[in-house]
Amino acid sequence: MARVLVIGGGIAGTAAALALRKAGFEVTVHEAHPGSAEDLGAFLTLASNGMRALAQIDASAAVTELGFPLTSMRVLDDAGAELAEVPLGEAADPLLQFRCLRRGDLTAALQAEAARRGIPVRHGARLASVQDGADGVTAHFTDGSTATGDLLLGADGLNSAVRRQITPQTQPCYAGQRVFYGYTGAAAGSGPQARITMVRGSAAAFGYAVSPGGETYWFARVSGEPLDADEIADGSPAHWCELLVPLLRKDATPAADIVEAAGEDLMVTNATEIPVGTPWRSGRLILIGDAAHAASPVTGQGASMALEDAVILAKCLRDAPDTDTALGLYEDLRRPRVEHNITVSGNISRGAPAGRPGASPARPGEDGLIRLLEWEPDILEEQSAGNA
Repeated sequence: MARVLVIGGGIAGTAAALALRKAGFEVTVHEAHPGSAEDLGAFLTLASNGMRALAQIDASAAVTELGFPLTSMRVLDDAGAELAEVPLGEAADPLLQFRCLRRGDLTAALQAEAARRGIPVRHGARLASVQDGADGVTAHFTDGSTATGDLLLGADGLNSAVRRQITPQTQPCYAGQRVFYGYTGAAAGSGPQARITMVRGSAAAFGYAVSPGGETYWFARVSGEPLDADEIADGSPAHWCELLVPLLRKDATPAADIVEAAGEDLMVTNATEIPVGTPWRSGRLILIGDAAHAASPVTGQGASMALEDAVILAKCLRDAPDTDTALGLYEDLRRPRVEHNITVSGNISRGAPAGRPGASPARPGEDGLIRLLEWEPDILEEQSAGNA
């Protein structure tokens, strides 16, 4: 196998293209949207595991120029009392520190790095159908164009067109919470830089961090019935503020003031997940990232796990004797870890206790993750060593 078609030019798809090129494959990225990202307004946090994955594909420099680091997390209760303050991840290593940044900026940076390495990224290429055969796989796009390769990688997100080719009956599920997020230029009491504060509010979970320029990045998660697509599309920032601020005012925390100061920089979506056990592959088609295992954002691991996917899939394809073995190994290595994340995130979204303040959930594969992500070692040998 030499030629890989990547459907989706977001975080998972572009990182996978970088990893596959490093592994020696010919790869082209096909992105449905005309620009670098669909969700330009949202922000995310890359955890140390995601930053480690970026380092393995030589993309750290492109990302550490963006956003700002987070080295500690503080947890408050609904009265504003501090429950815990703990270091975040591998805070001592600048390349592995948690990083808060805008999703669109991250996607654009990864795509620019792909272009620098000579990887074609074709925008406006929306997948219509896939023809999978013995000699290759052909993607048909809505503009009438086609592309043929040896493997087709579906990295096209929550509403994946590739997933519909593999398992048409699978639908994303509501995970029990509406998620608001935004930016505030100036808010009293929003705290120091390099720290994220999590508030266990009485009616909403809230989190915020302050950039070096004084901008507060914040999110809120509120339980309730899902918003319908029209309401999300038509809702104004003022409307979302009217819904959210009264809930936050119930508590003695900075949350309500931060949101009220956001102005037009306020957005909302539904927390959504892919059911565990969803098929990831069929013939020459394979899913990664949110297309395979989207989870509620509670654990903040969506982007980081997509980056893990990219590195480990590329290593599997590089080191396994054939494509089928490689894809089977990739699924064996990834499914327990990412589906645990879906389950933990979904349970908390639906009202399960969040656990001890400041504690990180134990995820399958954590002990062996560093070994598997390291680029040079053969992944088959590393897996055997881990099973010994």
